[in-house]
Parts: sequence; structure tokens; C-alpha cells
Amino acid sequence: MVTVVETKGLTKVYQLKGETVHALRGVDISIERGEYVSIMGPSGSGKTTLFNMIGGLDDPTSGSVLIENIDIAKMSGKQKAALRCHRVGYIFQTFNLIPVLSALDNVALPMIFAGLSKEERTKKATELLEIVGLGDRINHRPTELSGGQQQRVAIARALANDPAIILADEPTGNLDLNTGFRIVQLLYRLKTERTTTVICATHDLKMIDVSDRIAWIRDGQIERIERRQTVSLTAEDLKI
Repeated sequence: MVTVVETKGLTKVYQLKGETVHALRGVDISIERGEYVSIMGPSGSGKTTLFNMIGGLDDPTSGSVLIENIDIAKMSGKQKAALRCHRVGYIFQTFNLIPVLSALDNVALPMIFAGLSKEERTKKATELLEIVGLGDRINHRPTELSGGQQQRVAIARALANDPAIILADEPTGNLDLNTGFRIVQLLYRLKTERTTTVICATHDLKMIDVSDRIAWIRDGQIERIERRQTVSLTAEDLKI
């Protein structure tokens, strides 16, 4: 298998209101192409910080993040922007859709930066919205869509430039149980059909069912990494 994401001795230290906060304390993890990996832990455990490090949204205090064997900390701002545009797709808990744009235009937006023509953008955005089950909602604005529909638009947008890696930060956090389950199944189907690597920062135990591996993080450290078939929940895990 090919390793697409690897962290080595990853640390992140913040200064917050005069106090030193160790958000990550030497995290080592390796993720292969086509894997679905859930990073699970309670609020404040460091999972979103790790997510931001992997996505190049923040720089580590020490250690390294390798994306397809390239240390992203050594990239220029322009190179990181190209990485985020072409290799990594983001799905945020709060959707981050532009309210004045239709679903179609929200999905097409990343393709502008990738240099696609208007005709190509429209065709591809329509196809992606059909894949996520919103072919009949392409002209609706976010305020005209339910939370689950907005999240599906966000997923379609994340796929706009055919990323090798999808980073999903609490993708079911604002959704009801049934809608959240459908989003989980959709992410798994996209991973299976496209061999895309999916990394999901979450505290949603539904993610265990579709994950290839689960990385449990607490107090900025990886406690253990388990394959789905061998997962055993502890009392502490159930508190997340």
C-alpha cells in the first residue's frame, strides 16, 4: 500500500491568555491510500488541531507532516494553496457554504481556482450534486436547504477537484441521528468508489462502522490505533 499522509513527532504549542497549551504532544501516524481513518476523542483532545496540521491550515511547533512524501511545513504559501486546491478536499462541521450562491455555484467555486471553464464547472458541479443526491436542488441557496442537504453540498464541493485526500472535521456534528448516518454512508461510498483517502476528526461513534482504522486521541497524544474489526470501547471512550 502507498502511504499518503504521515506525521512524525508532531507537536503544537499555543500561548493562550498567558498560559502554555500543549495541543499535540509528539503524534506519529501513517495513513495509506484509500483508507478511511477516524480520529476520535473528546473535545479538547487535539483531534481538530491534528486535522488542521494534516490539512496545512496551521503549522506545527515541531515535527513534520508529509503529504505524499512532501513535508508541507517546507512549502511556500503558494504551494500550500495549490495543495489545498488540487490534492485535499475539506468538509467542515459548519458547512461554510456561501449563502448568496446556489448549490451549483458553491460546488463550482473551487474549480475556478483550478482553471476550469464555466462550461466544465457547470457540468462537473451538476454531476457531483447528482452523486450526493441533490440533482433536483442545484439552484437552491443554502438557506433553502436542510442541514443534511447543506452538508451534502459541502461534500460535493470537497470533491470538486478530484482530491486524493478528504479531510472531514466533525461532518455529522450538526446533524440529527438519521441524517448523520446517511452522511457517514455517503463518505464511505465515495471512498470505496474513488479510492480516496478519508480522514475524519469526530466524536461520533457511528464513524466506527465505516472506518478501516480508528485513532484514539486524548490530551494531545495518540492513545492507540485499532482496526475496525478489533475495536473495543472503554468507559473513557464512551464519554466522548
